[in-house]
Amino acid sequence: MMAKKPPKPAPRRIFQERLKITALPLYFEGFLLVKRSDYQEYKHYWTELRGTTLFFYTDKKSTIYVGKLDIIDLVCLTDQNSPEKSCAKFTLVLPKEEVQLKTENTESGEEWRGFILTVTELSVPQHVSLLPGQVIRLHEVLEREKKRRLETEPPPIMPAEKEKEPVQDDVVAPDLMPAMPRIKHYKVMSTGKNYTIELEKPVTLPNLFSVIDYFVKETRGNLRPFIYSTDDNFGQEPNTEERSEKLKKNPHKA
Repeated sequence: MMAKKPPKPAPRRIFQERLKITALPLYFEGFLLVKRSDYQEYKHYWTELRGTTLFFYTDKKSTIYVGKLDIIDLVCLTDQNSPEKSCAKFTLVLPKEEVQLKTENTESGEEWRGFILTVTELSVPQHVSLLPGQVIRLHEVLEREKKRRLETEPPPIMPAEKEKEPVQDDVVAPDLMPAMPRIKHYKVMSTGKNYTIELEKPVTLPNLFSVIDYFVKETRGNLRPFIYSTDDNFGQEPNTEERSEKLKKNPHKA
């Protein structure tokens, strides 16, 4: 007996209406039988996996979801033996509840397991039975989810003392704002006898003095070189003229 064909996606008009509710990217959708901790029996939902959240709709054409489940903290996904050979049954173990899911056929169950594990573990599972095209989709979803998290999660806060460490081959300059000094790092690469500043449009100069001179002139003196020192004057504005003379005598000494 041939497996049922996968359900067609919701009409485009419905898809656009749902976008007004959430901007989370749609990774997978289809019918699911869902049994949560407060349910007496399974409920039949059209389900969307958006980001790491499952949205439940009463049917494919509904524009407002009746429930949702955040699975980002998924502890594990466990398979359950089902007396119905034509369906798949598994449990999502979450910190605060366990949710039982059942699909209309085994192929759909493998897809749901694959997509759920991909977005929660940030890796494509190796133990799912999927076709090559379906595995390619999982890899595409993995890259989209990684990018989404990078764009939405705040960057880690680095210890203050590490911001003062000198960076090799970097030009470090204090960006002085009122009562709030900051340090910016610009990558400088040695390219043969020249030096290239890695900007949006790379700039190549003959020596390090020219690199420093470039920054000072381009910012009209607002951006100045930061000289690392271990003495009492650490962090103070350097004597630009004295520094320039030293660089002219030995332009390859940073």
